[in-house]
Amino acid sequence: MPAPVSKVPNLRVTQDATAETARVIPEETPVALVYDGSTHAVMMATPADLEDFAYGFSLSERMITRADDVRDLEVAEHAGGLELRMWLKPGLGKLHAERRRKIAGPTGCGLCGVESLEAAVAAPPRVASDLQVTAADIRAALESLEPAQVLNHETRAVHGAGFWSQQHGLIALREDVGRHNALDKLIGAVSRSDVDPAAGIVLLTSRVSVEMVQKTAVLGAPIIVAVSAPTSLAIRTAEAANITLVAIARRDAFEIFTGGQRIAVPAARETDATIGTDVHAARC
Repeated sequence: MPAPVSKVPNLRVTQDATAETARVIPEETPVALVYDGSTHAVMMATPADLEDFAYGFSLSERMITRADDVRDLEVAEHAGGLELRMWLKPGLGKLHAERRRKIAGPTGCGLCGVESLEAAVAAPPRVASDLQVTAADIRAALESLEPAQVLNHETRAVHGAGFWSQQHGLIALREDVGRHNALDKLIGAVSRSDVDPAAGIVLLTSRVSVEMVQKTAVLGAPIIVAVSAPTSLAIRTAEAANITLVAIARRDAFEIFTGGQRIAVPAARETDATIGTDVHAARC
């Protein structure tokens, strides 16, 4: 069973220096909700308190009306994720068939309607780009993001996704209550323009989960810069997609988790939190 958190190496870049450090980040794994042998949905979740998740999801989705409607529960581990296998009281299986979802709906999850673990963790396309940026570019991109978030200024309740290039600055920004929706809107805007996705940075005001990396890979953008942290699966997916992943990004510092060769930074210095150089090289 995967651990709910893991410690990963990164490069922390400030205005004056670069240091090899490490950060504890949450794990993210596909979790299939299976009723009487039939998959209802796949959710991306932290692999902890899974039995509580099974009962809570079933109740909130009205698959059951009380906890003892579940006759048996088994947590099964697969190479692609986890299955929460539930067997319901007689008669509830028909209700499950009628309520089975076909598409994603809630704003908080981008994979709610996926029906297989394989689909949830499909290999992303690899991004081909020779884009090189500097730490100053990262800061300039971040500084352009906040003033453009008109809806968030009014509501303080929406996520933003932007696209920035060295030549043109902030080219597009889209907002939505759902972080996945905001990124989808941005992808639509960029794909309908004459902008080359391989020549710019995707900016995110949210955390970086696996589907945010998958979507960016489909767009073909080589760099993600996010103000919040990534998950372990997002980091692995960024590596597979040849995407540079920068997170915990602030005006005075940011952290590089993958693809560090695309970013020119101050010389690294050793700290007490230094991981091994060989380990860092494998990540970045």
